[in-house]
Amino acid sequence: MVTLSTFTAKGASHAILSFGKPLEAGTPHVIWAHGWGQDRHAFQALAQSLERSAHHTLIDFPGFGQSPVPPETGHAGVWDTTDYADAVAEWLDTLPRGRRIWVGHSFGGRVGLRLATNHPQGLDGMVLVGSHGLKPIRSLATRLRIFWRVRLFKTLKLLDKLGVDVSTRKASFGSADYRNAGPMRPIFVKVVNEDQSEAIKAIRIPVRILCGALDDQAPPEMSERMAQLIPGATVNILPGLDHYTILTDGGPQIAHTVAKLLEG
Repeated sequence: MVTLSTFTAKGASHAILSFGKPLEAGTPHVIWAHGWGQDRHAFQALAQSLERSAHHTLIDFPGFGQSPVPPETGHAGVWDTTDYADAVAEWLDTLPRGRRIWVGHSFGGRVGLRLATNHPQGLDGMVLVGSHGLKPIRSLATRLRIFWRVRLFKTLKLLDKLGVDVSTRKASFGSADYRNAGPMRPIFVKVVNEDQSEAIKAIRIPVRILCGALDDQAPPEMSERMAQLIPGATVNILPGLDHYTILTDGGPQIAHTVAKLLEG
């Protein structure tokens, strides 16, 4: 039976979709965590393909899908991945305990890494799909281009304060996620500047990392560095797939990886 419900943790409401085996003590539990700008539907078809193997929960993180923007109670008043992970951990502590596997895409991977680091008792395995969490390695040319774009953007902001209409030029700056973030923009800016490279060295659960060879948002080199930093982690680079097609065309590989972790 498919159930849509909510839970509240750290003062934030989370919409969740649940199905599969009844959640009882000893029941395997897979938590599916979407990327930035998405919601629980990103993983729904894939999770349903494994419906009989476990209890499945698909989360709408606060600020996405049917979950409202989180309250201004995070670090410095703005939520970051620690707040998202703490909220999930608070919820998990109320549930019957079975083998728990976290599947996180992109932003969902960031939260999963923080959860495994700060709440090591909460999970028994993790699958990261096109996950962020480390600072990207950029070429000198890219760093210079970013430097000059930042300088130009600051100049435009100054002109804006002086009454010059630069709205069209300002709208062209930033990634699509940044431009579309709306009230979530402060959280987005905070999250994308995080670097978990030191913290994830403490993770001690099995971690399986999947990445599309054509992923230009969370590139393969980032996944490979994660695998080197997390003890025992493995990485699989899938040819021909990018940041989003890995969720569809790469679905069978993700499902296989989750199924193997469920076996223990």
